[in-house]
Amino acid sequence: MEFQDVVRRRRMVRNFSPDPVPPEVLERVLSNALRAPSAGFSQGWAFIVLEGPEQTRLFWGDQPLGRRWQGVARAPVIIIPLSNREIYLDRYAEPDKGWTDRDVGRWPVPYWHIDTGMASLLMLLTAVDAGLGALFFGVPSERWAEMGPRLEVPGDYTPIGAIAFGHPAPDEPSPSLERGRRPLAEVVHRGRFGAPPR
Repeated sequence: MEFQDVVRRRRMVRNFSPDPVPPEVLERVLSNALRAPSAGFSQGWAFIVLEGPEQTRLFWGDQPLGRRWQGVARAPVIIIPLSNREIYLDRYAEPDKGWTDRDVGRWPVPYWHIDTGMASLLMLLTAVDAGLGALFFGVPSERWAEMGPRLEVPGDYTPIGAIAFGHPAPDEPSPSLERGRRPLAEVVHRGRFGAPPR
């Protein structure tokens, strides 16, 4: 598929068939995530892959799901992208980076989360290219407090969200789509904030 088609077709899918994702497609999704940029080539990410109903049930738990989540829960694969701040702090304390400490205050933004988000976007785009659907969604901190230990995740890793993957089934468009995409004229500023786009 042409890259522009992949970008145009990317959308959040909220209903999946339970059909499994072919192993070679899942490997491509994960391998492409590793192509994401990362500050200092720190690569402070990890990805928990839950495949099939037995494993994905570990994610959803036993609580009843609302109507909008039942279709998502059918996804045969859930990937939880995790970021690790400590890997970045260690990397930037190495001689080639010139910092002699691990001070979080040196970082203008948390690149550990940003880089893991970029890896997640590559997974979303790869899913579209492979003819699959995907949904990136947040993991509430109270759910992670009980889920993280169940998945044996070390405490220095933070989930930036979760991604459901699978074969898309018919679903209702999100009500959020009624907002429409903001036009370039609203978001692009040339030369200074407030200057119109070309």
